[in-house]
Amino acid sequence: MDKERKMMMFSLLLAAISSPVFTEEWKASVVKNLDALVTSCVVVPCSFRHPKENLPTSRLRAIWHRSDKRDERIYYEDKTMVLENFRGRTRLLGHLGQNNCTLEITEIKDHDNGPFCFRIELARTETDTSTPDKFSFVDNCVELTTLPDPVEPTLSHPKTVTEGLPFTVTCSVRHTCPSYPPKLTWSRGPPEGITEIRRETHRGNWEAQSILTFIPDEKDDHSDVTCTSQFNGGKTSSNTLRLYVKRTENYKHIIIPTVVGIGTAVIFAVFCIFMVKKYKRRIAELQSQDGSMWNRLSRLSRRIRSDGPGPSRSDQRRSFRSRFSRRPKGDLDMGHMPNNMNSKSCADQKISKPHFPSPKSQPKSCNYKEDLNDGDDYENTADLNIYGNL
Repeated sequence: MDKERKMMMFSLLLAAISSPVFTEEWKASVVKNLDALVTSCVVVPCSFRHPKENLPTSRLRAIWHRSDKRDERIYYEDKTMVLENFRGRTRLLGHLGQNNCTLEITEIKDHDNGPFCFRIELARTETDTSTPDKFSFVDNCVELTTLPDPVEPTLSHPKTVTEGLPFTVTCSVRHTCPSYPPKLTWSRGPPEGITEIRRETHRGNWEAQSILTFIPDEKDDHSDVTCTSQFNGGKTSSNTLRLYVKRTENYKHIIIPTVVGIGTAVIFAVFCIFMVKKYKRRIAELQSQDGSMWNRLSRLSRRIRSDGPGPSRSDQRRSFRSRFSRRPKGDLDMGHMPNNMNSKSCADQKISKPHFPSPKSQPKSCNYKEDLNDGDDYENTADLNIYGNL
């Protein structure tokens, strides 16, 4: 009797110890809270495990229902058993045979707040007449926070924008719909300068990034760069960055005027040197010419300053003619020559007829110099010649 009692107590103790172990094998992992944008979608990550051997997806049935009412199903294979409000808006993204029970809800409405819980069922085979295993993970449910407006994207960038140097702006936006991530667009920049990244920040929450790289110039100062995010369902949000471009150090405003001034001075100096050389060469050419002209001009200027104007050529010719015309031909010999004639230089001359002055004939009259000896040093033998046979 004592032996039977001991065996019974040992069996009860073993059952008490092993029961929690078996029950802990039915577990599910569901995100507790998620934000869901109205008109967009939400993806609820879910995984589970069971004590049975590996089962194919065809042997498993997944159910998502309200936590307080198991009959109000939001997802089930038989869509007729799904609440009318959720029909066509829910689906499983994973495979139950891989212990994945991830749920997607599209076209979020403001009353889709949950909580929603996951339930698993094992389908019976044709030879299995036992009651199918069912397990509801009521302690692991998800609750949705519906957002009427999308979140604003975040812009991250360096503090200083320098002209001529590459500048990078990163636009980031959080979302819970990786099936249809938001599309990020920029108000400027070439498409080849944009890089897009999608990553999961933590379970159930995703981030879309767009990286814009461009080289700012002077005209970009005080301009705006806007990043716009367009979510599934059509809602948009944006954020704007005002650029304050720092100009690079340059000395153009000093170098250019200096170069222009130096260039002008050099050109002017070369021009002056050229003109000085030109005039020096001209003066040398004039000085190298015959000095008679300079002498004539000098004597003429002295005569004008001292005695005033002398007799004209016509007066000289008339005076010379009158002297010879008043004398007879026989008197024009050496004995009857006027006293003011130079007899020494003209002793051998024989005059056969009166002579008349001509500007083209040679030799000159012997008494012309004496008759016109009025103190003037200027003599033009070409104008004082007489023509005829002397």
